[in-house]
Amino acid sequence: MDSNNPLPVINPATGGLLREHPTIDAAEVQDRIEAAHNAFMDWRRVPFAERAGVLKAAAEQLLAEKDRYAARITAEMGKPIAQSAAEIEKCEWVCRYYAEEGENLLAEERIPLDDAEARLVACPLGVIYAIMPWNFPFWQSFRAAAPALMAGNAMLLKGAPNVPGCSMDIAQIFHEAGAPAGLFCDLPMDVRESPAVIASPLVQGVTLTGSEAAGRAVAAEAGANLKKCVLELGGSDPYLILEDADLQLAASRCATSRMLCAGQVCIAAKRIIAVDGIYERFRELLLEELEPYVMADPAEADCRLGPLAREDLRNTVHEQVNASVAAGADLIRGGTIPDRDGWWYPATVLENVHLGMPAFADEIFGPVVSLVRAEDTSHAVALAGESRFGLGGAIFSADREKAAQMAADQIDAGCLAINDFVRSDPRVPFGGTKMSGFGRELGRAGIHEFVNLKSIVVKADAVKDETA
Repeated sequence: MDSNNPLPVINPATGGLLREHPTIDAAEVQDRIEAAHNAFMDWRRVPFAERAGVLKAAAEQLLAEKDRYAARITAEMGKPIAQSAAEIEKCEWVCRYYAEEGENLLAEERIPLDDAEARLVACPLGVIYAIMPWNFPFWQSFRAAAPALMAGNAMLLKGAPNVPGCSMDIAQIFHEAGAPAGLFCDLPMDVRESPAVIASPLVQGVTLTGSEAAGRAVAAEAGANLKKCVLELGGSDPYLILEDADLQLAASRCATSRMLCAGQVCIAAKRIIAVDGIYERFRELLLEELEPYVMADPAEADCRLGPLAREDLRNTVHEQVNASVAAGADLIRGGTIPDRDGWWYPATVLENVHLGMPAFADEIFGPVVSLVRAEDTSHAVALAGESRFGLGGAIFSADREKAAQMAADQIDAGCLAINDFVRSDPRVPFGGTKMSGFGRELGRAGIHEFVNLKSIVVKADAVKDETA
């Protein structure tokens, strides 16, 4: 461990220093890469049942210590404690899902040929380097690790520097679950070591959940070293409220989506586009739904809106709000930094949001609702498409089949919901398009991202050569 460059762990609710977390130097990073590779060489031959046993044991550990892990999340990044507990429960779910379904998802496929048979065999790649964010420090890591480990890979975790205790806990969970030494390694290191990790010949793939800028940097390094890469980046998700929508339902789901984790969610309802005929009534209902989102101590069970995770993040959100107002948006709620310790920001609503404003064009990673008025359904769809992002989106309409077809044909995004907010599910592929990244996590597609789909053609009995 490197005691000279520790990571400061700040409580977002107070701005006070909780502790300093030790880091590792470049030599220790290399040692952990080698340990992961050595573990992989054995793990790749371990039967599925044994791999599943480790994931099931991890699931049991998560539930047994749920309160402790939830408290760690809340202390390090400020999420309301009830949401932190729900995050741990979801990690337990993804472990059990892949433990139970992983073998079937990776089952050998056979394709009959004219005089042969092709066998498609999913083989693990090796060591996967996971660069994970702070907003869901357990969930993002487990949704990458569970399928990767079940497929026979090893994993190196570079967690966000403001949640090092969470990353440490995750590595300990896998250790206590019986994973071989080195199979899952935490890398509490300086981010400047990442290019060397990606370039290591022992590392075979990279998965990142993070910002657009981080995605570009990691994709460049992965491309330069010809490494498989999965990127889940930012979003500016459009939520379309159509004329025939259940407006109370739409208002409730939009408020919940936007305020979850103080708005620090990539698939949150960021651009809420309501058609003109129902705009005023929807606006009224949405403002009512936002009333309970009052800034409160995130350690309290009834807290619904905690602080933002870091001071710089809070300042960026405020700058984006101010820039949008300067460009013509109307601030109708919130939008001021409270005079209190910690990185707080109130539930904020911007109206008359148009093209070109940060509230429309960029991702605001905070509790800020951007209300957009559309002339009609066609205009709403056109506005939804005016974005460089393509992660998620939602449509609220009484005609579910028509809405689903609209989502399929007219909305460029990887994850869409009808009459609900977008959420990830272990059974369903998750990911985006355009500047929101590429590749998929979760579901069958997710476990296949980091395997070598090997084709083995077995020739039928040779036909006697009559000319011989």
